[in-house]
Amino acid sequence: MALYQQTVGFLSDSWTNQQTQIPLIAVTGVSFTLGLLLQSLLTRKTEGPRGGILPSPRTTILAGLSDEENSKLPLPNDVLPGARDVNTPYGSMRVYEWGRVDGPKVLLVHGITTPCISLGGLAHSLVDRGCRVLLFDLFGRGFSDAPADLPQDDRLFTTQIMLALTSSPISWTGAQSGKFSLVGYSLGGGIATAFASYFPELLSSLVLLAPAGMLRDSQITFSANLLYSQNIIPERIIRYLVHKRLRAGPLVSPKPKAKNDKLHVSDALVEEVPTEVGADAQVLSREYPHLNVPASIVWQVDNHMGFVHAFMSSMRNGPILRRRQWSNWTRLGAYLSDQNSVSTDREKEKVKGLPCDKVHILCGNSDAIIMKDDLVTDATAAFGGNAIFKFYDAGHEFPSTKYEEVASYIMKIL
Repeated sequence: MALYQQTVGFLSDSWTNQQTQIPLIAVTGVSFTLGLLLQSLLTRKTEGPRGGILPSPRTTILAGLSDEENSKLPLPNDVLPGARDVNTPYGSMRVYEWGRVDGPKVLLVHGITTPCISLGGLAHSLVDRGCRVLLFDLFGRGFSDAPADLPQDDRLFTTQIMLALTSSPISWTGAQSGKFSLVGYSLGGGIATAFASYFPELLSSLVLLAPAGMLRDSQITFSANLLYSQNIIPERIIRYLVHKRLRAGPLVSPKPKAKNDKLHVSDALVEEVPTEVGADAQVLSREYPHLNVPASIVWQVDNHMGFVHAFMSSMRNGPILRRRQWSNWTRLGAYLSDQNSVSTDREKEKVKGLPCDKVHILCGNSDAIIMKDDLVTDATAAFGGNAIFKFYDAGHEFPSTKYEEVASYIMKIL
């Protein structure tokens, strides 16, 4: 335990002068690695990906459970209405879809750590307002399997959105479908923007909730970069440390962050967890109103064989950092500028794009991950001024606590 605490302390420190610390890393690297390897042999092993598909709890846990046992889980099999499991080349994926068949269509994409239940309150609120909603668990979360041999990047996530859409019994993309509104939260915001940059003609509107995609390198701590850099620390050790940190994350409260503080490795996990006040107010599942985000994350970390792999791969490859996503955001911005440049109704009819010619970006004033000043500056530049901003008196978790307000805003767009 002492060795583990020393190791976590080593990784958690934020080095302010990287150049002077390189010799220290080189000197301590051998003993650090050997020590962790020794400890990992004496503790429970966390198996990592070896190719193929890493199954979700749908096959490893749910099989054989009675209805009563299922209802007591932190993430029951029927947590949201309209559940279906879709077989894909990347493993099975869980999709939920319900609401009026002829209502405005809204697709919700969740964040990096939580299953899609985190947007359950928003989904219910939109259905109450007459919408047809569709949610799915990203690969490696909730009840979706994880492909172990593919990076979790915008290519994989874009494909997953298409798989979810085409699995619907109604048309989401056809000429008579009426198009759909795409809403992405946190990592889902980066995913949604990447998708929209390639397929704007499918969308009626794009709404980003505390979106990833424009996070600057200067916001990432050196220890986080070290932990998620490949070929520096042995992969098995990284998996072990990440599993330990993820397991503990939902049980602690996020520490106050100054405006210029950098993003620590654990912030992406902790900041998606509502505060105690917010958690009391949320009803994410009307079938199981007692459920909450922290408990579902703990259960997911402990029972989903692909979650740690999915989290690590998303941190490394996902649509998070500005330097990786700038081309996607500017591609969409250029498209919107071209669309807005047409003047006559006849010309507008020829444009196959977002009828809503602005990207709507919603964020919390006290968000410790997505700094609103940086987001406004970068998103405005990337989208060519084609963005509208709305801020809430909340943190990064606001979509799961202020879902009625968010739903009302989306309905104004629809």
